Amino acid sequence: MLPSFLLGNAGVYVAGALIYNSLGDKQKSTEFVQKYAELAPICLPVNFLRCGSDELFVGRAGYLCGVIELRRRLGVQVLPQTGDASVHALCAAMVTSGREYSKRHNSPSPLMYAYYGTEYLGAAHGMAGILLMLLSFPDFLQANPDADRDVRGAVDYMLSVEREGNYPPATDEVHRPRPPEHELVHWCHGAPGVIYLLARAYLVWRDDKYLQACLRCGELVWSRGLLKKGPGICHGVAGNGYVFLLLYRLTGEPVHLHHAEQFQEFLFTQEFQQDSRTPDCPYSLYEGVAGTVCFMSDLANPEKAAFPFSEVF
Repeated sequence: MLPSFLLGNAGVYVAGALIYNSLGDKQKSTEFVQKYAELAPICLPVNFLRCGSDELFVGRAGYLCGVIELRRRLGVQVLPQTGDASVHALCAAMVTSGREYSKRHNSPSPLMYAYYGTEYLGAAHGMAGILLMLLSFPDFLQANPDADRDVRGAVDYMLSVEREGNYPPATDEVHRPRPPEHELVHWCHGAPGVIYLLARAYLVWRDDKYLQACLRCGELVWSRGLLKKGPGICHGVAGNGYVFLLLYRLTGEPVHLHHAEQFQEFLFTQEFQQDSRTPDCPYSLYEGVAGTVCFMSDLANPEKAAFPFSEVF
């Protein structure tokens, strides 16, 4: 049984819990929440997946993402905070995993992770998504000062590899950057995904350097974020438009909302309609129009807008 949030049973259980709750069937909803909780012990061994145990789509970060989603939408405590198979135990395993990998590979960051042998830095498979989940449980960091220190050190490592507002997809490109015209400006790889980590870091630690880094991400996306890879949120226009909805909530400045609206308008231009690619999964949440609909819906209520499964407030 796979505990993967986006590619396994875990995501099905979250969907089931939310659907049955919306239908008024509390008993069925609770059954799916319990099924989700029963997956936690699978994630506890530090290296429970050979490909990489911590990333968002298949690893611990994704499992914790589901815990957050159920707590936020249903108001339920899926797992105990402390003890065996608890939220804190899963967070501790993620920190231990990052420390051990960093030590083995002499990483300049106190925490480092790999997925299929690549040290990704972005939100989808990499360190940005993993650290965001750890920062989403500030009580764990408060109870574990050494973990807080290492998580902050890892976030600061991310800042150290920034190049004019953008971030390399993986560590192998830190010292061998792509030509500017080939840089990735996507949620999955690049500033549009890293910004959620930086925003959360600012809200947790209240250090202005993280807010300034968020604003630089926004400047980059405004100048280079109108993609033609499709309308979606993973590597498409809607995903980059979400950057400005985040900045609007973070700063309250209307210019960011205006920028988000301009990205929506681009989706309906003849240029985009003619030249953009058709995604492999054209109706899916991440690649397709399902994510685009989320973006447009959030534009109608920007004070509560949030990239799917990346609420930082």
